[in-house]
Amino acid sequence: MKQILPMAILFFAAIPGLAQAPKSPKPSLTCDHKDHNGRLISHCEMREQTIAAAGRLTVDGRANGGISVKGWTRNDILVRAQVRTAAASEAEAALLASQVFLETSAGRIAARGPAASDQSYWSVSYEVFVPQQSDLSLTALNGGISLSDVQGQVEFQTVNGGIHLARLAGNVKGETKNGGVHVELAGNRWNGQGLDVRSINGGVHVSVPSNYSARLEAGTTNGSVQSAIPELTMPNERRPKQVGADLGGGGATVRVTTTNGGVHIGRSSGA
Repeated sequence: MKQILPMAILFFAAIPGLAQAPKSPKPSLTCDHKDHNGRLISHCEMREQTIAAAGRLTVDGRANGGISVKGWTRNDILVRAQVRTAAASEAEAALLASQVFLETSAGRIAARGPAASDQSYWSVSYEVFVPQQSDLSLTALNGGISLSDVQGQVEFQTVNGGIHLARLAGNVKGETKNGGVHVELAGNRWNGQGLDVRSINGGVHVSVPSNYSARLEAGTTNGSVQSAIPELTMPNERRPKQVGADLGGGGATVRVTTTNGGVHIGRSSGA
């Protein structure tokens, strides 16, 4: 352990955008919350599996569920899956859960199970811990996407769900059709090619440290724009409403936009 510690310190120092990353993020996905499905009886169980990190990781959450990816200092990947089912009885709901299988091979995480019906359905949400240097492809249908403490080539999309991005770096692109976007920048600059994220129906919020350097762009077609950063000149009533400025010494482009929703740009807490 005495030989590993200095290497870990150098690793953190080499990634400015992840300087505030927690060394040991804690699992938060549980079955404590119970679903209310009217006449159906719900069942929930947690499953865990550790897999080797090998190239780009794809997480397919299109079986109705959210995706949370957290960077950590280990070199392997921990997959935590929350399997929820609902059926006419507790026994049937438990049986349905046993028919839901997780696939974690060839750099892909997904779930498969019986077809849903009016009498039963299932969903799987993921909490995945990955090496901080990771390339990711994330897809959800009815669920949000959360990403924190990761640097790499990252693409994501969801149809119905919010987006939360914290302390990222690299080349990050994604969108949601119906959901808000929250971006928490960290460090003193964006380390990598940039960030480009958008929502069709939802507000966006960007939190920027006071000493941050980047090309910041934000805008909306139908909504208001508010900013706590003097460098950003507020738009007039023309549509679309776009703001942009080189913060600090400028740098990579951080772009966050929406079609239908407000835009708020603020300073990081304590900055």
